[in-house]
Amino acid sequence: MEPLSVALLGFTLLFLLLFLRVPVGAAMLIVGTGGIWLIRPAASLAVLAGEVFNESSNYALTILPLFILMGNLAGISGMSRDLYRAAHSWLGHFKGGLASASIVGCAGFAALSGSSLASALTMGRVSLPEMQRYQYDDSLSTGAIAAGGTLGILIPPSAGFVIYAILTEESIGRLFVAGVLPGIMLTLLFLVTIWIVVSLDPDKAPKSAQPAPMATRLRALGQSSLIIGIIVITIGGIYAGVFSAVEAAGIGAALALLVCVVRRRLNWAAAKEAVTETLKSTGTVFFILFGAFVFKTFVGFTGLAYQLSLWVGEQEFSAVQVVVAVLAMYIILGTFLEGFAILVLTIPLLQPVLEALGVNMIWFGVLIVIVLEMALISPPVGINVFVVKGIAPRVPLNTIFRGIWPFWFALMVAVGIVTAFPQIALILPNSMFG
Repeated sequence: MEPLSVALLGFTLLFLLLFLRVPVGAAMLIVGTGGIWLIRPAASLAVLAGEVFNESSNYALTILPLFILMGNLAGISGMSRDLYRAAHSWLGHFKGGLASASIVGCAGFAALSGSSLASALTMGRVSLPEMQRYQYDDSLSTGAIAAGGTLGILIPPSAGFVIYAILTEESIGRLFVAGVLPGIMLTLLFLVTIWIVVSLDPDKAPKSAQPAPMATRLRALGQSSLIIGIIVITIGGIYAGVFSAVEAAGIGAALALLVCVVRRRLNWAAAKEAVTETLKSTGTVFFILFGAFVFKTFVGFTGLAYQLSLWVGEQEFSAVQVVVAVLAMYIILGTFLEGFAILVLTIPLLQPVLEALGVNMIWFGVLIVIVLEMALISPPVGINVFVVKGIAPRVPLNTIFRGIWPFWFALMVAVGIVTAFPQIALILPNSMFG
């Protein structure tokens, strides 16, 4: 069988397995190993064993369990609640202020956890009861939490950037720093979105809290200084070249552990839960990576990426045209595939084409992660929506999906801005040390 025919068969089978809800990692391992066997039978088991060993012993991937552990410890220590209280004290008295506080809280927690699901779940448990107490519309409150959680894969540390960096062999540290300004910009866009929503329909946020005294605001800000300090040390250290991204993860996890100990929150049950959740999340991501690299090798054997690159060159498409087409494809894929699955399926095919056109892969990585944020809240698969449904069981799914649409369009605006002005993503990584 011709290699290109095997590639077509492989992608068809892979999409079929994903449609049947086979886990992404397992589907790619099966298709990748089987495809390599069809092309080079003697290489199939060697590639399977080699890629699994290489990724499981990859030092750079140490960053994943460390940052996941840091996020879990931050939840145990109470720092996430401190962050929401600070945001609440400063923003809660504005129209829609509690929803805005949820966005700010999610952004801050995202800078510790690197996970959109953890951000939505943790901050949702803190902020949703408060919004319900003030009779916020269910669509606004749940939509804000689901959308705010998506910041977890853009604001560093980001599991999405780690996966992208491993697949493309780009610098994790540079990608983390590249996500800072777009992450701040998107947070502000979400706040503007809330203001527009409540201005058009004031009944969505019918009551506002009384302004907190300045002393209360400053005290709440002081209580959140620990989480702010850890964020500044880890991300600032990477930017200044004081330590690598992996070292920053270790330092951040150690500081979060120290806060838990000082606050006497780390009992045996809490420690067991933090470690167990870290191992579960890490195992899931590693299994996806095992499958991704076996599948990536299979795609390389077929020559499909090279042929695609030649075809794009013959059509004389510009870099901007190709990037816009790819982003549109990702938006469509995001309606029925999970974000990590989209990354590992497409990057091996797209990277040679984009590099041949001179596309900056750091800038492209930021764009892709923003589009993957859209996938997290796109119906019918949007994972963050189902996470919020878990903490708001009495709110219908249709109501939650209705609430996320304004934020979905805000994400679209962010994509357009970063596409038109690449320096928003590139100015910090181009100026960083080390």
